[in-house]
Amino acid sequence: MNTIKNIKSLLIATISVFMIAGCAGQSLSDNAAERSSFIVQGTDLASVKALVTMEGGEITHELGVIRAVAAELTIEQVAVLESTAGIRRIYGNAAVETSGKPDKGNKDNGGDDGSTDEGIAGSAYTEFPSLVDADVLHDQGIDGWGVTIAVLDSGIYSGPGITQDRYGMDRLKAVYDATIDHEYKEGGRGKSAVDFADGFDIDENGHGSHVAGVAASGKLSDAGKYNGIAPAAPLVAVKVFDANGVGSYADVIRGVDWVVANKQNLQIRVLNMSLSAPPRSHYWDDPLNQAVMAAWEAGIVVVASAGNSGPDAQSIGVPGNVPYVITVGAMTDNYTPADGSDDRLATFSAVGPTYEGFVKPEVVAPGGHIVASMEGTDQIAVDHSGFYMGANFFQMSGTSQSTAVVSGIAALILQMQPGLAPDAVKCKIMRGARPALAADGSLAYSVFQQGAGMVNANDSVYDWNYDCANNGLDIAADLAGTAHFGGRANQDANGDYYLMGLDGYLWTDGGVDTNGYLWTDGYLWTDGYLWTDGYLWTDGSIGANGYLWTDGYLWTDGYLWTDGYLWTDGYLWTDSLTESASINTWVEQE
Repeated sequence: MNTIKNIKSLLIATISVFMIAGCAGQSLSDNAAERSSFIVQGTDLASVKALVTMEGGEITHELGVIRAVAAELTIEQVAVLESTAGIRRIYGNAAVETSGKPDKGNKDNGGDDGSTDEGIAGSAYTEFPSLVDADVLHDQGIDGWGVTIAVLDSGIYSGPGITQDRYGMDRLKAVYDATIDHEYKEGGRGKSAVDFADGFDIDENGHGSHVAGVAASGKLSDAGKYNGIAPAAPLVAVKVFDANGVGSYADVIRGVDWVVANKQNLQIRVLNMSLSAPPRSHYWDDPLNQAVMAAWEAGIVVVASAGNSGPDAQSIGVPGNVPYVITVGAMTDNYTPADGSDDRLATFSAVGPTYEGFVKPEVVAPGGHIVASMEGTDQIAVDHSGFYMGANFFQMSGTSQSTAVVSGIAALILQMQPGLAPDAVKCKIMRGARPALAADGSLAYSVFQQGAGMVNANDSVYDWNYDCANNGLDIAADLAGTAHFGGRANQDANGDYYLMGLDGYLWTDGGVDTNGYLWTDGYLWTDGYLWTDGYLWTDGSIGANGYLWTDGYLWTDGYLWTDGYLWTDGYLWTDSLTESASINTWVEQE
């Protein structure tokens, strides 16, 4: 076992944060008189505002959800505030970009040419609802009715199927533009928020519209199937990115703050966060993670993307590295939705464990060549015109899309059982998932790649177990800073990752094993092995490749690996927390 190492929280003058597959950094000038943007956190919002104002800072954002402000400060002012009583932390604010920030000279980026059997125009039919059995629930009237999904992204397309639900009713309850701190609310008398936006262009980038369409499109195809997971769920759009897919760290936190503040009056139960950033500190020190944890504590199910930085180990991003939230990886049907024999994990899907030892992602969902809503004039569609399918449909791959699938499933669960807490929803989603197994019953992918397995909406809705997630964790203590937690993953002297039992032994289903579940570099993290053969994602008979996605493997006795324990020194296997951020690019279609 590796020597246990301490890692201290990092004060970073530049934080590079990006939506799935995009990044932009902001550097501080050497000129101390030049102002730059910082996030200043204290014990309460009022005192932080007073202290920053007293020092001469210009406050741009009030971030009450984390007791902080964003302010324009000189380096000299930062130095004074760092030593001021009542100031807890200071972070550098930075630019944020969407995954729709591709190479404009590359229309396809080596991906598929966009021609598929999924159709275009009015006949468009997206296969992913059927892959997770959401269509079975739609036939039963389980469609997300009454469960509001907030999509924190680049905005939302104001066309049919998005702003109207499966019944043709206006369902966009509010639009909040966090970049300018302006709110557009539902107008009443059957009119949606977009009718009162005074020319507000809901989504010029396209990423937010695509994600919203995956989660909740109410458009009905010629095949009689809905193009979204929760086609009747009300929607709230929280805009944190501009037409170029660029925003700021403070804007994202302000968006989360607004969602928490409006949870009750807008009945927000699910928050979709299809974004990811490289970890720069422990999960509990990151200001965005703190906002996300506050949302979870407030009763909002937060669904976050694992990120598109796989397949390397420990590539899970922020806020997906928060142990409380549901973190989602991606699989692909390999363009053959009716044939599960060639289904596989997407090569770009980020992999755990987290630096604190938590198994991530919790689940995987369809995220390859997903067809959903986007206007042809949106920036992503212009930059990647080869994937625009006409009639405001666009094909896109990524954990952004798989995250939206799970957000839709969460809405289906909460329609059936509206009294469930986020921990219980997380448990049901994991319990309903089906891990990929080999013919001998071993895992085809490790828990650090697939978590509990591929989601299944029908099984999750009708699973009656509620107490298998986040046991041993205390979110109130975590937010208060009185206790923090670690997971059960560790790394041995050979660099192999494994799961520990309660006493630190290697843990397997049914007992302690001297070998345990060792996930070696040669087996898991290379491209040559995992991505050649497909694995069946059904619960039927084992196919030619010998793999099968089914239920009842590690999960029958509960999710021991989801439990946490008090953090002392913890486990840190690499020094990558101090490395500079790299720019992820547009993900090729899979």
